Amino acid sequence: MRRRERDGQGCSPVTNTLDSPLSLSPEVADAVATRTPVVALESTLLSHGLPPGRNLDVARRLENTVREAGAVPATIAVLDGVARVGLTDAELDRVCAPDANLDKLSLRDLGAAVALGTSGATTVAGTAALAEAAGISVFATGGLGGVHHPLPGESLTWDVSADLGTLARTGVLVVCSGMKSILDIAATLEVLETHSVPVLGYRTDDFPAFYLRSSGHAVPRRVDNPAQAAAVFTAHRKFSDSGVLLANPVPAEHELDRDLHDRLLTEGLDLVRERGISGSDVTPVLLEHFHTASEGASLDANEALVVANARLASDVAVELAR
Repeated sequence: MRRRERDGQGCSPVTNTLDSPLSLSPEVADAVATRTPVVALESTLLSHGLPPGRNLDVARRLENTVREAGAVPATIAVLDGVARVGLTDAELDRVCAPDANLDKLSLRDLGAAVALGTSGATTVAGTAALAEAAGISVFATGGLGGVHHPLPGESLTWDVSADLGTLARTGVLVVCSGMKSILDIAATLEVLETHSVPVLGYRTDDFPAFYLRSSGHAVPRRVDNPAQAAAVFTAHRKFSDSGVLLANPVPAEHELDRDLHDRLLTEGLDLVRERGISGSDVTPVLLEHFHTASEGASLDANEALVVANARLASDVAVELAR
C-alpha cells in the first residue's frame, strides 16, 4: 500500500490502491484526508467479549457515542482477506452474528488472514496496527492485554500479550480501563516502562483494573482533561515512535463490588485449573464465569467502561484535530 508522509499527529495516511489489503470506508477515508477527528474501535470485544444481541447493541452505541462527540467511528475487522477500517451496517451485523465464527486476529495474524482470504475480529494489537496504517491516531477499547501470572506450580511465565509490544512501536493513543485483574498488573506496567510507553491516568492517580477503579498501583502521570492528554501525546510523538496509554477508570456507579469481584476471580481461576485451560483460552473462560455468576453485573460494567472510553477518545481526537 502507498503511504504519504507522516502528518502532525504522527500517523501515515493510506492511499487506497487496487492491490492494497487495507480498505477504508468512504466516510473514514474522507475524514482522514480532511483531518476530521477519527476514533478506531476494535471488533474482538464484539465477536468474542459480549453475548450475541448485546454485542450489536453495544457496537452501535459505541459508534453513536463517537459521532455525538464530533468524531467519526472506524470499527476495524478483517473480512474475506480485506482489512476493513470502518464497517457498513451489514458488515457490523456479520461481525456480531451468533454464527460468525471469526478468528481472533492479533498483529501476527493479520498477514495470514489477508493472504489466505479469511475473516477475523481484531484484538487491541491488530486494531492499533491497522489504525496507524490507516492514519488514525486514537483508539478506544475496553482493556489492554498484559503479563499473565505464572501457572500453578511454575515460577515464571512467557505469556505476555502482544498488545504491549505493539503499543511500544505503534504511534496510537489507546484509551482503556487498564487491564483485567487476572493479569500481573505490576509486571505489565514495568514492561510498558521498559518500552517507553507513557501511562496516563485520566482524573485519577490510580491505575484501574477494568471492573475496579483502582488496581492498587499508581499511574506515572495524571491528566485531567482531553486537551492535556492530547498535548502529552503530541509532545511524546516528537521524541518516540511508541504509543501512549490513557487509563480511564470504569464509571463509579458501574464498578463491581470488590468482594464480589474477588470471589468471582477466585472461582474462575479454580475453574481454569480444574479444566486444565491455559494460554489465550483463559480469558474467555474467566469472562464467561464473571458474566454468568454476577448475573450480568460484569456485562453492565464492561459496556459502561467501553462507552466511557469511546467518549473520552473522541474528545481527545477532537483536541488533536484543532
